Amino acid sequence: MAEAADFQGTSASAARRWLRRTGVLLAGAPLLAGLLQLPASPTAGATEHTAVADATGSSTVDVSLDSLSPSVPSDGDTLTVSGRVNNKGKQSVTDAQVGLRVGPTVNGRSSIDTAAKSNPYAGTEVGGSYVQDFAELTPGVPQSFSISVPVDDLDLGADGVYQLGVTLTGETAAQPYERILGIERTFLPWQPEASETKTRTTFLWPLISTPHMTAETGSNEQQTPVFKDDDLAAELAPGGRLQQLLTLGKELDVTWVIDPDLLASVVAMTSSYEIQTGAETTTAGTRQEAVANQWLAELEKAVEGEEVVALPFADPDLASLAHRGKDVAGSLSHLKDATEVAATTVESILHVTPSTDYSWPVNGAIDPSIVKVATSAGADTVISRSDSLKETGSLSYTPSAARPIGGGTTAVVADARLSTAFQGDMAVAGNSTLAVQEFLAQTLMITLQQPGKPRSIVVAPQRMPSASQAQTMAQALTALQGGNWSQSADLSAATETKPDPGATTRVPSAYPSSLRKQELPPKTFEQIEETQRKINKFRVILTEEDRVITPFGRALNRAMSTSWRGHEAEAVVYGYGVDAYIDELTEQVALIKKSEAKLSGRSATIPITVQNNLVQGVDHLVLRLTSEQPSRLRIGDGASYEQQVEVSGGHSQSVKFTANGRATGQYAVTAQLYTEDRQPYGRPITFYVNVTEIPPAVMLVIAGGVLLLVLAGFRMYTQRKRAAARQAEEGLDDGPEDDAEDGREEAFHSESETKSEAESGLASPAESRADDPEQPSDPPPDTAPESTGPSGTGERVDR
Repeated sequence: MAEAADFQGTSASAARRWLRRTGVLLAGAPLLAGLLQLPASPTAGATEHTAVADATGSSTVDVSLDSLSPSVPSDGDTLTVSGRVNNKGKQSVTDAQVGLRVGPTVNGRSSIDTAAKSNPYAGTEVGGSYVQDFAELTPGVPQSFSISVPVDDLDLGADGVYQLGVTLTGETAAQPYERILGIERTFLPWQPEASETKTRTTFLWPLISTPHMTAETGSNEQQTPVFKDDDLAAELAPGGRLQQLLTLGKELDVTWVIDPDLLASVVAMTSSYEIQTGAETTTAGTRQEAVANQWLAELEKAVEGEEVVALPFADPDLASLAHRGKDVAGSLSHLKDATEVAATTVESILHVTPSTDYSWPVNGAIDPSIVKVATSAGADTVISRSDSLKETGSLSYTPSAARPIGGGTTAVVADARLSTAFQGDMAVAGNSTLAVQEFLAQTLMITLQQPGKPRSIVVAPQRMPSASQAQTMAQALTALQGGNWSQSADLSAATETKPDPGATTRVPSAYPSSLRKQELPPKTFEQIEETQRKINKFRVILTEEDRVITPFGRALNRAMSTSWRGHEAEAVVYGYGVDAYIDELTEQVALIKKSEAKLSGRSATIPITVQNNLVQGVDHLVLRLTSEQPSRLRIGDGASYEQQVEVSGGHSQSVKFTANGRATGQYAVTAQLYTEDRQPYGRPITFYVNVTEIPPAVMLVIAGGVLLLVLAGFRMYTQRKRAAARQAEEGLDDGPEDDAEDGREEAFHSESETKSEAESGLASPAESRADDPEQPSDPPPDTAPESTGPSGTGERVDR
């Protein structure tokens, strides 16, 4: 970033103050010069030079600057500085005194960086009563201090960024003379009157979290969502990270940058939801539901009338996609889907129309491939950062954020120093105070670089600031918006600002190696594509495919989230969890295993049962039976036969096929489900059909019948033979009377035999057909009609 020239512009009133205070400084200059030339002396009257020299290497006492108020002072204010001192040495410090020192103004943004790291100049001590004394500082025992001084007594001159030091002086037994034993440095922005031209500042306020929801839902009509953890509830609760961001942000003039996945997850928490705990799930309590409802209501009110930018759903990692995922089929389609669903999600929940024109790569780092991927889903503006799109020209000032980078794409270049100002542990009060003062100093220096030139800058902080970082950001932004050199602006206004002619527009070809090491591996995108293939195969059989498409589509978006950077193992676990769940659902529609079927005769009906354990029904399925030896066992009219299948949710359906045996023996048959596009669905099952020509029981029945017919015929033959013999003998001796008697007897015997044959059922087939009025019907089948219940494992087939 180009730096300002040393000369700073001043207003008329500032010039008068500068002349008055310069006179005071010039009057004391000879004395200060003499003091700087004095040698060090181990006496109580140690010189200023000694104090300054010792300060550069002394760390005997740790000085912490916990608060500085006001952060941006003005005429008539009283500056209050509070903090702690802690003797880290081995000897007690006596005659200790905490005081303030004011240094000169810095002359550029790089000077601020240098002074913040190390500065050998301690500044001029603010004398008088503006000190705090400590008789003794015991090692390891921190003590607090607070010093208040009227701003007018600080002798500030022209507008600018002044160095401010808090020093502790004292003596030790080993060195019994006064010297600086500890110092903390910060900055004091000074511009009591409004600038003629203020810098327009856009501050992005991110509401982003890690993925919390899984692809899994309850097997009920409501599809109860399942979360992988309950961390989101803690973030939304009072004092939580997201609760703090919302509470602080609604009081500021910011541009909200929201991940729609966060909103969808909070909405899922507003009613009953479950949490994964190992292999089981537990139901969340009503307290979490209340917290989620309250947070959503406050957010809806906070963004009313404000600019809202919606990131693609689940904030996909654009750099990982560009470098490791774009060559995997379907990866870019997931980005497009995530972008399309973003607007509808935000609008339906917050009732505002968000902008989806922006993409935000990690840390604003870009290269040509990232820009190409970032804009492939419809966004035409990339949020970059000045440490990626570096200035290479001779500009002596910080240019406006917007600049064209070719192909109709605009890069909004966030200022790197301001965007990274709030990283680190801001829970430590000293770190937070220094971050706020350095942020304000940098923004004032940007304005002072070109006082009459209007410019627009953008601040894009870390994606997921902690609660303490959010508090520090809010403190700095509140002070900035109350200052005299900056005015707030929306991101869209910053995008539309006329670019500076000398600003760089060349996209760098190199990508930082430190960021590349954190990218998602190629196997992440390969796993996503494999899961998508399974989803596409599963959806075609469903009667309510949205119950599957929506949760799985969003889960695949989450598998590409930027938040997995640096957490590769967790990303792999999440991706495999989504894949395993689609396998589990697919297996809920399956063929029931079948034992050997016995085919008693040449032809029979074979039942195959399809079971559907899903809540919804399935159709568009085809069941095919295939004989492994069609020359001996035919299914239908050939080697295979198929039928359409439709099964209601939670039911099973028996589908029947006709089998024709052409030879006795045992033959394998394979049953397989197919989708309508002829893709195999699920695992096939193989069973055996045992074909027997004539069953033993049937043979016994036939043999018994034949035996009875033979015996009946033999009996009739012997009876007729005996009757004929008696008739022949009696015909020689008997007269007419005897003949009549013999005739009656023969008739009697004939009638008796006929009756006996009829009663015994041994009448001839011809006689039976003559006596019976109609042909008896065929025996009924020995199995019930088509069933909707699961078939048994050893059922016999229909004959």
